[in-house]
Amino acid sequence: MADKYTIQLNLKNTLTKTNFKGFHKIRSGKVRDTYEKDDKLILVTTDRQSAFDRILASIPFKGAVLNQFSAYWFDQTKNICKNHLIATPDPNVSIVKKVKIFPVEVVVRGYITGSTDTSAWFNYEKGIRDFCGIQLPEGLKKNQKFETPIITPTTKAEDHDEKISKAEIISQNLVSRDKWKIIEKYALAIFKRGQELAAERGFILVDTKYEFGEDEVGNIVLADEVNTPDSSRYWLASTYEEHFAKNEEPQNFDKEFLRLWFKDHCDPYSDKELPPAPDELVSELSYRYIEIYEKLTGKDFEYLTEKPIHDRIQENLNKYFEK
Repeated sequence: MADKYTIQLNLKNTLTKTNFKGFHKIRSGKVRDTYEKDDKLILVTTDRQSAFDRILASIPFKGAVLNQFSAYWFDQTKNICKNHLIATPDPNVSIVKKVKIFPVEVVVRGYITGSTDTSAWFNYEKGIRDFCGIQLPEGLKKNQKFETPIITPTTKAEDHDEKISKAEIISQNLVSRDKWKIIEKYALAIFKRGQELAAERGFILVDTKYEFGEDEVGNIVLADEVNTPDSSRYWLASTYEEHFAKNEEPQNFDKEFLRLWFKDHCDPYSDKELPPAPDELVSELSYRYIEIYEKLTGKDFEYLTEKPIHDRIQENLNKYFEK
């Protein structure tokens, strides 16, 4: 069960940097560190919290929650699209197949919302109606549901993702027309599955981002993470209509409230240094991530606090590759 007391005790017990012996480190991303061994990649999900293309805080147990959340969704969607997951030898670790990742993030939106400069509502509020090649109608309200989900891609970049349209993706040869058609089909089907399962458990899957790759024989493969509260927005279904009618923010189970706190207290895009996230916000985000993981998957989250996280992962990686 989501346990605020345990979270409070572990506010400083987080995985922010990794250096595993016996494994070649390829890169350190905003949230994941990537290693390789033999013909496999090792994705280590840390507790780093990113938004606005920078690190905002370290959230206890976040990495373990996200990694296990993705494993759940990979399993739930494997009959729609092949994925790169091989095994999860540790709560924070996924062993995956090497695939060639397409240089585009596939953002699927069921509602118009958001606070970042690539979000639908941020642009709509500024008067933009041609959003990633999609013509948005006049008169929409924040957090309103689209008639049908839309795909609004972004580029993949280390520093800052940028909006891009389907036509631009094809004209710039980022993805071929035929492959993009397949990716769109998979993305909408995976999102639909996510919305259906979330609805059964009392949640709205609002929007999300997917990454796809291509394996050695040309199959399009789902990669990275799937429908996690880090890459998606989730709202509580039972109170959505009431909050929407009152122009109030929906009850959310993602990092949006942390984004909004930083926007209220600084310029997260331009300020050289950001204020530290308050402990109560860090604790609350951890609690929300664990709560939605348990409610959506039906599984109890395990608080593994007996060993330092880094040591535990090193041991589990060694065991896996010794087999």
